[in-house]
Parts: sequence; structure tokens; C-alpha cells
Amino acid sequence: MSLLKAHRFHPRDFESFRYVYPVISRRSRGLSIGLNVNPDKRCNFDCIYCQVNRTVPSAVNEFDLTVAEQELRAMLDWVRDGRLREHPQFAGVPEEKLQLRDIALSGDGEPTTLPNFSDTIAMIARVKPPGCKIVLITDAAGLDRADVRRGLAIMDQHEGEVWGKLDAGTPEYYRLVNRTAVPFERVLKNLALTARDRPIVIQSLFMKIHGEGPSETELAAYCQRLRDIRNIRLVQVYTVARRPMTLVEGVPAWQFVTALSNAEVDVITARVRRETGLTAESFYGE
Repeated sequence: MSLLKAHRFHPRDFESFRYVYPVISRRSRGLSIGLNVNPDKRCNFDCIYCQVNRTVPSAVNEFDLTVAEQELRAMLDWVRDGRLREHPQFAGVPEEKLQLRDIALSGDGEPTTLPNFSDTIAMIARVKPPGCKIVLITDAAGLDRADVRRGLAIMDQHEGEVWGKLDAGTPEYYRLVNRTAVPFERVLKNLALTARDRPIVIQSLFMKIHGEGPSETELAAYCQRLRDIRNIRLVQVYTVARRPMTLVEGVPAWQFVTALSNAEVDVITARVRRETGLTAESFYGE
């Protein structure tokens, strides 16, 4: 498999594993072991660009921490002894891209909705090798939960990093893109409070909806939101790389949600750097 195909190919079922899956991640710059803590596909957001197909029933409907630990240990053995390198899914992937970068809480829903979030973080911290990050990929809605805050404190001691989503600058665009009942103000507040205690990464996906990308007004508001949050280590600006599977009024989003061009992504990234002074990187859909 080519590196480009590997970046676009992110299946969450691998061999007989229920919760653990390996991917070559663009933003991790190498091998990321995903931990799907929401196998039931439930999420507090219904993002217009989401690639999770919720029309297909889940094979697994609950997260079992004991089984997840067994699988994570087994996957780390696959990485250490070279079995993963020999798997057909990773044929042709350069050796440097198969270096383990992180263990990421991601998957088919929002990780911070997990009832035993801090126990899950403690398990990863106990199992992971030195130098491997713990990455929380989150929509930020649950960062104010007490158990999540306990989990973040554990992450702080074990090479943890929060990658918070921010796809909009205005409440109107937020509702269009993220399609949730969670107030925009709560997301912004949670990102700012989380960043107060440790530097965070912001992930922002921009796209064309019915052929139109985000407006100038929207991007100006977005940059202001970044300035308000502060203590941002990196802004990751990216676009659609896999087919959006969300249904919008019965219509699959892939019929009207498309990727920005590489040049259009770079324009937004340059604007973020210019207007906020933050470090920002582009990640393309092509």
C-alpha cells in the first residue's frame, strides 16, 4: 500500500481486535495505535464530515477495559517484534512511518463521554512504552467532566497531549458543521480552561459545502477564537480526506461535502499564522 493510501485508509477493525487498531497518521507523522472507546458509534456531535457510517449496526456495543488492555498489550507486541510491519495493510509503507508515535483515544464517537475515562487513561499510561504519547482527540464538550479532568492530570504525567476540535468561528457555522446541541460557548470555554493547565493542539477541518468554503467573515472569527484560547502549541488545519458518511435530511454528506484544494488549505494556514502568531501546519485531502 502506498503512503497516500495508508493515510486515507483508517479501518477500525483489525484482525480479531475489538477496540485497538493501527493506522498511519498524517498528523502523528507515523504509526498511531487507535483505541476505539466508542464502539457503539454514539457521539454527542453529528459532524457533517464524519466518516463513521452510522447506518450500519455496531458489532460491539460496549467498551470493555479489561479486553482493551489485553488487546493494547498484544498490539504493542506486534509493533515490537515486527509482525505489524509484515502485515499486508502496511506493505510498501516506509520504515520511518512505522515508528510508533502515539496511542490515541479516538474511534467512532467522543472519548470524553466514556464513564471510566480516567481508568482508561491510567491503563494506557501503565502499558505504553516510554516516548509514546497519549493523545486525546476530542470535540471538547466533555473536558469539564470531573473524571475527564482526573484523566487529563494522569496524561500530564505520561506524555499526554490534548487535540481539541475547533471547526468554526461563529455559532452559526458551528451548528452547520458540527450539528450538535452542545453550546458553542461550552466548547470554547472548555478549550480555554484545558489550555490554561497545559499547551494544547487545535484540530480544524475546513471543507466545501455545496461548493462553498468558509467565508472571510468566518475565518476572521475563527482566528479570534484561537487568540482567545491562548496556550496553543499547534494548529492543525486540514480538510476532508475520506468519504463523509453523515446523513443530512436523508442525503449522504459525501454528495455535497468536498475537500479544499491544497492551495486553499495553505491560505487558511497562512492566515492563522499571520493573524494569531501561532504555529500552524497544513494537512491535505489529496
